[in-house]
Amino acid sequence: MPTDEQVQARARALSSPLRLRILRLCLHESRTNKEIADILELNPATSLHHVRTLVSNGFLAAEEPRRGNRGAKEVPYRSTRQSWGTRIPDAAPMLVDTFLQEINGLDPEEIQVIRVGLKLSEATQKEMIGRLREVIEDYALREPEADGVPTSLFMAHHLDITGN
Repeated sequence: MPTDEQVQARARALSSPLRLRILRLCLHESRTNKEIADILELNPATSLHHVRTLVSNGFLAAEEPRRGNRGAKEVPYRSTRQSWGTRIPDAAPMLVDTFLQEINGLDPEEIQVIRVGLKLSEATQKEMIGRLREVIEDYALREPEADGVPTSLFMAHHLDITGN
C-alpha cells in the first residue's frame, strides 16, 4: 500500500499537461528524451526533467540503452500504463488543457465530436457514466493491435448551467 507521500508525489507527477503528453507519446512506441523534446518542441533539459519525474513515480520505464545516429548513448522510455486509474485531485481543468494541446493543429475532419444536452436524474447520470466508463476501460485495457492506428478519446460530463 503506497504511503500518503507516494500518492501525493504520483498525483503531482500527473498534474502537468506536458507530462501527460509525454506519457501519450511513449504509450505505443519507446522514445528517447531527444525524440520527446523534438516532437514537443522542448529544450532537451526541460524534457529530461519531466521524463525523470515520470520515471521516478513509475509512469515511464527506461529500456535498454541504444546507440543514436552519432554513436551517443540514448535511453528509450516507454509508458508503464500505471497512470490509467490514478486519481488526480481537481484534474478536470488540466485534462481539458491537455486535450486542447493534443488536438491543436489537427484538421477538423480528424476529430470526431459528440455533444448533447441531457436532463437526467442523479441515478440515471451515474448509470450513464458507469456504462460509458465500462466501455472505455474495456478498450483501454486491451493490448494494442499490431495494425492499429494511435487514437485518443476525451470524455467530459458536466452540469449544464445554461440548460435551465
